[in-house]
Amino acid sequence: MRESIRVVNTILYCRCWQETVAFYRDTLGFPITFRNDWFIEFKVNDCARLSVANEKRATIKSANGQGLTLAFQVDKADEAWQGLFAKGVRIGKISDHPWGGRSFFLFDPEGNRLEIWSA
Repeated sequence: MRESIRVVNTILYCRCWQETVAFYRDTLGFPITFRNDWFIEFKVNDCARLSVANEKRATIKSANGQGLTLAFQVDKADEAWQGLFAKGVRIGKISDHPWGGRSFFLFDPEGNRLEIWSA
């Protein structure tokens, strides 16, 4: 099966649907690939999608930001940090890791933790 997978999509079920959609669309700049009145799919890259569903219309409810970290590897974590900071986004300090990477954390309006990192 693994060889036949073309795209991976993570779906976030949200109470704060409009705010979360705005965060991924406007703050992170993910383009929309599909939308209706309660579900929006964003393109992260050619092989990854991130969808945001309104829990009021879905059969699955929000996890309230618990038990999930969305980790995004970028070319330069410092540049990503600076870009988000310039937009006024609340973000954690950027830090070095023993394995040689740099990363920082932030939260979307639903409370989901995002890790932005580079090697």
